[in-house]
Amino acid sequence: MDLADAHVCALDFVQGHSGVRAFNLGTGRGHSVLELVHAFEAASDRTIRYRISDRRPGDIATLYADPGRAERELGWTATRTLADMCADTWHWQTANPNGYRPTP
Repeated sequence: MDLADAHVCALDFVQGHSGVRAFNLGTGRGHSVLELVHAFEAASDRTIRYRISDRRPGDIATLYADPGRAERELGWTATRTLADMCADTWHWQTANPNGYRPTP
C-alpha cells in the first residue's frame, strides 16, 4: 500500500512539473534476510526452512533506500512496517495462487 500511495503522490506531482525525476521509495532502514524470513513466518503462520551460509562473491553488505527526496518533493513517507508488507504479500499470494492469471 505504501507503494500505491507513493504512485498517487507521483501522479499528483507530475501535474505541475516537467522533466524526469527518480525517487527512492522505502523506509530508509534496511532489513536482514533473517528478519524477512521471520516476518514471513509470522505472516504465514508457517515455518520457513533456511540455511545460514557464507556471503557469496559479489553480495553487498548493506542496501537500503534514502527516501528523503520522495518526502521533500512528493510529501510521501512510508507508514507501514515489514510485518505489514509480509502480511499483505502473503494475503495476496494465497488469494491469487496463479498470480494475475485466472484460476482454470
